Amino acid sequence: MSGYLTTHVLDTASGQPAKGMRIELYRLTGDTRTRLAATVTNDDGRTDAPILPKESFQTGEYELVFHVGDYLDAQGVKGESPRFLDVVPLRFGMAAEDHYHVPLLVSPYSFSTYRGS
Repeated sequence: MSGYLTTHVLDTASGQPAKGMRIELYRLTGDTRTRLAATVTNDDGRTDAPILPKESFQTGEYELVFHVGDYLDAQGVKGESPRFLDVVPLRFGMAAEDHYHVPLLVSPYSFSTYRGS
């Protein structure tokens, strides 16, 4: 079985999925950061397909970059300038060929993540 990576974003301040958030995926190799994918969340706060599909999966270190500030601006959420949270990078490792699900729970002043299922 090949591994793959999925993600989704929930806006905990509004209690809704974060529709329209831009997300980028990078592979980290030493000091090299290579962009593998860029997408936008759908109405359910998810990507339409795995952000790293089975055919592209490799074990290693990765970074998901969530463009939270742009999302909050699009939602009309007022905030100071610069925003407390703007771009949220999450670095993590994938050590086995498995399904990795890395969601983001976010509000204008906090975020959390976990390895989901």
